[in-house]
Formats: sequence, structure tokens, C-alpha cells
Amino acid sequence: MLKKRDLNECHELFDLMTHPDVFPFVRHKTNSYEEFLFITKQLIEAEERGELISRTILDEWGSPIGTISLYDIQENAGFLGTWIGKPYHGKGYNKLAKDAFFQEIFYELGIETVFMRIRTENIRSQKAAEKLPYIIDASASRKSLFDQLNAQGTMFKLYEIPKDLYTLHTLRTGISAETSQPLEA
Repeated sequence: MLKKRDLNECHELFDLMTHPDVFPFVRHKTNSYEEFLFITKQLIEAEERGELISRTILDEWGSPIGTISLYDIQENAGFLGTWIGKPYHGKGYNKLAKDAFFQEIFYELGIETVFMRIRTENIRSQKAAEKLPYIIDASASRKSLFDQLNAQGTMFKLYEIPKDLYTLHTLRTGISAETSQPLEA
């Protein structure tokens, strides 16, 4: 479902990223394949320096369909960024990718808090985020961060996923690290 980023998947990901329903919401926008290749190389190097964590989302046949990343990591916290290609929207990949990613970053890599900033016009992402039972609207509890994100006029909603709340969710539902699926009783 997830794998470390690599340059071999750039053609497929670039084609998916440039769709008009996806492109506006991608953090690292590029206008050419060569630029996308360069940015991907920079992301891989930044991960080696501990600045971010980035994974390619794969479908059940191992084909790349999007990316999920944790950016701006400081004090065991960072900002989640994810996008999935238009042909894969509404098929459950986003939830599966998040479960697998959270298992890795919380339990293997020592992350304690994940923040999500979502543009107010990105209703699709807001609805997906608000379905997560372990997410908190952080506009009041993290007011200074919320104000900082919105200081330049672009309005974002701010959400927080604390490791302890995610852990409680996994214990209640039986999500396993190996399958990212509910365990049978």
C-alpha cells in the first residue's frame, strides 16, 4: 500500500498530479516532468536529513496512485499532505493510506502529533478529514498556529491528530500494523 518515494514512479505520478481536480491541492506543484523529477529527488534527500517523511501510495497491483507525506517536522510533529489521482478518488485508498502511514510514523518513527491544514475551498478533503474518528478541530486549541497559517489571507481549516487519540482508535477497532484492516474477533 505504501513505499518509500523513488524516481522510477515519477512518470505515473506526474500524469496523475496534473489532473485539474488534483493539481490545485498538491503542495509541490510542478509544470513539467523534469521539474517533478527534481522535486522528488529533493524530497528523498530531505527525508534522509529527517526533515520530512514521504511515501508513494500504491493500489492493489503495486501501481503508484498518489503520495502521502509529513512535512515541516519539528518536535515530533508535522503537517500531513496527501493527494490521490482522480481515477482513484472515492475508492477507499485515502483511508487505507492514512492508516498505514499513521502506523509507521506513530509507532516506528516517533511522531507524536500530525497536523492537517486544509484550504477552506477544498470541501472534499475537509469531509474526508472530518470522517476520521481520531481527528480534532484545532482552530481553538492551537489558536496561535491557526492564526499563523491564516495570516496571509488564504484561509485554512486546522486539524490535529494526536498519537494517543489514534492509538485509542486502533485499540477500539483492532487496526493492525500489518494489514491496516480491522482484525477479526
